[in-house]
Amino acid sequence: MGDKSTLFKIPESVLVVIHNAAGHVLLIRRSDSGTWQSVTGSKDHPQESWAETAVREVFEETGILAHSPGCHLHDWQLENQYDIYLEWRWRYAPDVSRNTERVFGLLVPEHHPIVLSPLEHTESQWLPLHAAADQCFSASNAEAILMLPRFLQQVSS
Repeated sequence: MGDKSTLFKIPESVLVVIHNAAGHVLLIRRSDSGTWQSVTGSKDHPQESWAETAVREVFEETGILAHSPGCHLHDWQLENQYDIYLEWRWRYAPDVSRNTERVFGLLVPEHHPIVLSPLEHTESQWLPLHAAADQCFSASNAEAILMLPRFLQQVSS
């Protein structure tokens, strides 16, 4: 029947707040629900590291290579745990109801090109910090965006 990890989504995901040095945040609009969010995505396999997941998801959803010159991926060492929405539980093993989400920041140069995955997202926008947080559907995404100033100081020092 196959490995359990290939049948169900792994309840471990990343949230990547993409931003520039001025503190503007990239949001992308989901094609299925129309909501705005930062890059998110689950591990492809249990051995995939958090950083590998972040790099892969950023590339898949925005076309950004996280290790390009001028880019800086920063593991914020924060994890959110939350209940998986009932409408998405079918993607996970029957006994899974909670997800762990690791938070990253990704500093990119001003005017970095964005290439969206059309199956996942319909448009993108760069917004100032508070406006971006207000646009997010997910409370954990909004909270992460509001933490950005603390991590911007770490990246610039």
